[in-house]
Amino acid sequence: MTAPTRKAISNPTERRRRRHPRYRTNFLVIATYLAEATYAKLEGHCNDLSEAGIGILLAAEINIGEVIGLSFSLPGSTEQWELRGVVRYRRGYHYGFEFLTLTEPQRETLRRYLAPLKQID
Repeated sequence: MTAPTRKAISNPTERRRRRHPRYRTNFLVIATYLAEATYAKLEGHCNDLSEAGIGILLAAEINIGEVIGLSFSLPGSTEQWELRGVVRYRRGYHYGFEFLTLTEPQRETLRRYLAPLKQID
């Protein structure tokens, strides 16, 4: 008896469709995380952003699933955002965080900020 065959994916993007598109941007982010027995703060750079999360270049060793404090201001704004994010993706020092504590007013502000930016996927 032979094993059933799977249908080939004709378009690779069918496999990885995101819930929210990502947009190219660049700004400073402060990450606060537990390193051994103490909290560490480290500067990172956001290079992509969506309504649901943020991509950050961060020189640290953080495991997928860890919850991190994220502090940043969107370019052109003086409002300081203090959020929690969970590491969902890692490649080298590029991390993808899903926002855990985004409020509805913050989500609306984020939508307005993202609207004129270039979508990258």
